[in-house]
Amino acid sequence: MGAADPSHLFLCRDCLTDSRAASLTRCPNCGSPRLLSHPERDQLTIAHIDCDAFYATIEKRDNPGLRDKPVIVGGGKRGVVSTCCYIARTYGVRSAMPMFKALQACPQAIVIPPDMAKYARVGREVRRLMLDLTPLVEPLSIDEAFLDLSGTEKLHHGSPAVTLARFAKHVEANIGISISIGLSDCKFLAKIASDIDKPRGFAVIGRAEAPGFLAAQPVGLIWGVGRAMQERLGKDGIRTIADLLPFNETDLFRRYGSEGGRLYRLARGIDKRRVSPERETKSVSAETTFFEDISDGQELRRILFQLSERVAKRLRAQGFSGRTVTLKLKTADFKLRTRARTLPHPTQLAGRIFEAGDALLALETGATRFRLIGIGLSDLGDPALADQGDLVDTNVAREKATESAVNKLREKFGDGAIVKGIVFHGAGPRKNGS
Repeated sequence: MGAADPSHLFLCRDCLTDSRAASLTRCPNCGSPRLLSHPERDQLTIAHIDCDAFYATIEKRDNPGLRDKPVIVGGGKRGVVSTCCYIARTYGVRSAMPMFKALQACPQAIVIPPDMAKYARVGREVRRLMLDLTPLVEPLSIDEAFLDLSGTEKLHHGSPAVTLARFAKHVEANIGISISIGLSDCKFLAKIASDIDKPRGFAVIGRAEAPGFLAAQPVGLIWGVGRAMQERLGKDGIRTIADLLPFNETDLFRRYGSEGGRLYRLARGIDKRRVSPERETKSVSAETTFFEDISDGQELRRILFQLSERVAKRLRAQGFSGRTVTLKLKTADFKLRTRARTLPHPTQLAGRIFEAGDALLALETGATRFRLIGIGLSDLGDPALADQGDLVDTNVAREKATESAVNKLREKFGDGAIVKGIVFHGAGPRKNGS
């Protein structure tokens, strides 16, 4: 296209026709208003794909009678909203909202218990289709991922933007759910773009427009800038990304440490992270929300032990050991408490995970009533280094042998084949009087 040519390419996301014109509001072929046009459309290669209201969309797919109704997927009146459809969102329902508040906002909503096995199957279907586009797929969760489509133009006979539009249409036709796509030159901007036009969205943030687009946004748009960091920045007069721009990198580093350098780069749309097919697992955890608030320490310990066994099983399945045990508690008034303890040596043993978590729990129990408890292990590493023992820790071999025997019996006869006494009677006295 010559410099004097005022026309642009418009890709119809419904019939996939490419049209050239100075301006268009509808596809000249099928009449659809869903047109994609951007000066850098065919030059950008980094995408973020996010399934729209994933769990709720699957439930509506499987039960067409729910199509025009507000749907909440979550854990009953005592739980929280896992996700909700876009109709429910118009009433103010949001993910992670306590269920009772969600039903106050939208009492006519249909609540469906989550079916994680079903959602995982659909997630794997979508992932396989992503891998047909490029091997450079970096999963973020069951329903979203980054993709790098560099060098795929010849393979797919089209630019990454065209390939992604085809992909969205294919997912809708063959899996029955919708996705939203963000396209840019880096992961940070692609992730932002995928949220712009939901649901069934496709937004592009080009290199040239990134600084101007970002400047007008609140500083909380930057990944990792949570409420506490926003308050800290606000005290320094920094509320929008534009407020960061007058500071040089040294100034921000002096004020906020290594976080300052990240703020400096992302405020300018600079993100050099590559799309990595192998995302590092940082922690393995398990948690549960109670039907009724619990303050009884023995009951909390019983549940904590069961969660510790679940974490140990997941560690073995994923091939990890870990050193840092983190206890998570949520009080009846929804205040979150987290406590951590680092072990002398890595472990995969449920007993050792529970022992550390139990000691942390002892510092929190009393009159406080809790609605949620969880435990996790981080600082993950090679399972071959787990539970080696030393001259001081002489019991580890016996503990490993015992847990190994129990696990083999459970694998053969089911998890209910052997149930520890703590599950029925509580944990007994804590070690060292703690």
